[in-house]
Amino acid sequence: MAVSIRLRRTGGKNEVSYRVVAADSRSPRDGRFIEILGWYDPKRKGENYLLKMDRIAHWEGVGAVVSDTVRSLLRKARRAKAA
Repeated sequence: MAVSIRLRRTGGKNEVSYRVVAADSRSPRDGRFIEILGWYDPKRKGENYLLKMDRIAHWEGVGAVVSDTVRSLLRKARRAKAA
């Protein structure tokens, strides 16, 4: 099974937020997932995401592919942690 770490859309119209999930790459965007790894809310001011870095590192270690958007969130989180 090919696992990807990607965003899963939640919320209603004009109230969109996302969950960061580990999912089978063949499942639909909002379909089944293996584990919730965090959240991202683009409309929120300031700290608009929360990521479980240890679980993301675990999934990357077993070969999960990270989507481009989640990769940018990870870069942002790692920069904030280093500062």
